[in-house]
Amino acid sequence: MTYTVEKCCRSCGAINVEDILFLGDTPLADRLLETEEQGQSEIYAPLTLAFCKSCSLVQIRETVPPEVLFGGAYPYFSSVSPSLLKHFRQSAESIARQCALGPDSLVIEAASNDGYMLRRFMELGVPVLGVDPARDPVRSAMKAGVPTRHDFFTRAFAKKLLAEGVGPADVFLANNVLAHVADLNGFVAGIRSVLKDDGLAVIEAPYVADLIDGCEFDTIYHQHLCYFSVSALDTLFRNNGLYLNDVERTSVHGGSLRLFVGCQEAPSVSVEQLLADEDTRGITRPDYYKDFAVRVLALKGKLNELLADLKKRNMRIAGYGAAAKACTLLNYFGIDRDTLDFVADRNTFKQGRYMGGNHLPIVSADKLLAEMPDYVLILAWNFAEEIMEDLTEYQQKGGQFIIPIPEPGIYLGHPK
Repeated sequence: MTYTVEKCCRSCGAINVEDILFLGDTPLADRLLETEEQGQSEIYAPLTLAFCKSCSLVQIRETVPPEVLFGGAYPYFSSVSPSLLKHFRQSAESIARQCALGPDSLVIEAASNDGYMLRRFMELGVPVLGVDPARDPVRSAMKAGVPTRHDFFTRAFAKKLLAEGVGPADVFLANNVLAHVADLNGFVAGIRSVLKDDGLAVIEAPYVADLIDGCEFDTIYHQHLCYFSVSALDTLFRNNGLYLNDVERTSVHGGSLRLFVGCQEAPSVSVEQLLADEDTRGITRPDYYKDFAVRVLALKGKLNELLADLKKRNMRIAGYGAAAKACTLLNYFGIDRDTLDFVADRNTFKQGRYMGGNHLPIVSADKLLAEMPDYVLILAWNFAEEIMEDLTEYQQKGGQFIIPIPEPGIYLGHPK
């Protein structure tokens, strides 16, 4: 048994959780295959999106053990994306100014990956500590000189740090990890215990309103256990002695929240406005999510119809971006080697491997210029502008792009 099914809410423990969308039995995202593994059985697990009527948390019911998801050859490296590097570099600089950080300060980051953000704090002379369970990103971070513990951040790990004399921290960072945590309350309680009383936790997470409004169903996969609204986050933090005091919306990953959390309550106008807006829009009630499954099915029909028409005209199509979201989209839409020739990716760690389920080969982006498929389906659509800019030469030679979300369309250049 590679997964368990949660019957209660991951945040508040309530039992009145209602299903929203079932995406079928899905191979594990980011579980890329080596050549010799193609003939072996793969791990599949159901993928069911649900809504808690008590605290409004959107979540999946299935939990795959984190050791299975992150303990092996985890292929995601944040430093691969220039736009992400720019985003978090600017965030680090802003936090350092806001908190007046210096050589006597400490920044701790959970899920620090390859040290992409902590490096900037180090350049500013601020001591740091990264914590991450994925072996290969940790090795990359250590090689770059970023102090990193190879472990999961938990309540127990936070206590261990304090017992070792590490901390408390002036700043605690958690970027795109809160959604990955099975023990939500334990993780947040760990933040509280390792954070100074006047410290600041800065957390980024995809915003469920953007997911639903943009029909971003492919961001649902087994690593993403939760999909947060401001209302659900406010409840989660309060239940663990923390307070959401400020919030910013960003365009990262199709729409995210940057949360500023402290140990004393002092909510900004932005927090109060977003809470009121969510109540007005019905984000805290199940009706808001009712037509989501219908829209996803319509999107499936439109994209498959577009791709089928191109194949009938003997057009060659390749994918770009062997991202986790690509696993969900390709599997649920039934897109395989009959439709795509291969999937290109700039991450050298992924090249030479194969996508789970459909076994599409993952190759270097150079192969797009060498073989010039007629179309490139941008699976990592949240980086579409960056990808299309990188593929300017492909475009100049006549190549065209397909962006699947929020509405399938063909582009000769950058989407407007």
